[in-house]
Amino acid sequence: MTAIPTAESLAGEHHDADHHDVAPLRKTAMWVFLGSECILFGAMIATFLLYRSTTADGPTAQELFKIPFTSASSFVLLMSSLTMVLAHNAFERKDMRRARIFLLGTALLGATFLAGQIFEFTDFVHEGLTPQVSPFGSSFYMLTGFHGAHVFIGVMLLTAMYVLSLSGRLYEDRGLNVELVGLYWHFVDIVWIVIFTVVYLLQV
Repeated sequence: MTAIPTAESLAGEHHDADHHDVAPLRKTAMWVFLGSECILFGAMIATFLLYRSTTADGPTAQELFKIPFTSASSFVLLMSSLTMVLAHNAFERKDMRRARIFLLGTALLGATFLAGQIFEFTDFVHEGLTPQVSPFGSSFYMLTGFHGAHVFIGVMLLTAMYVLSLSGRLYEDRGLNVELVGLYWHFVDIVWIVIFTVVYLLQV
């Protein structure tokens, strides 16, 4: 005997169809956004390279940068990419408890990196490097501050997803949300590798 479809089942099928139709568009939109961000970061890195030796009367990179400290902060941020991957994998396996743990862990690692960056900026200001002191200072704070703002946004997104999962509003069929946030977070980490290499390692 053929089962008669109910309104609920038809609505569910319609929701699934809409979800699958929208998913490629959302992924494409995210990649387009990340592509535009690559252009912005590329322009800022080029600006820094142009003015990296224009220190005027301010301190130089060799006088300020503490590579061991920045390397430790960079390691913390890179480890957050691993926890992001583990969060996505747990979500795909419908293991919500582990997914929440790794989402929160990623957010905490990102916040730790931000705390290190704030400490570093404070130390640089005390040493005399301000955005107004030289083109080097302006381009340095513009680039690293812009990246820090992206990390902050990522931490907020991760925290929001963690809170939604606790309230039961991050459903098991919403893995795309975690995947898109993961793409954003990995992009932020990759950009930092470039910034750390160009701004810190090549200047000392």
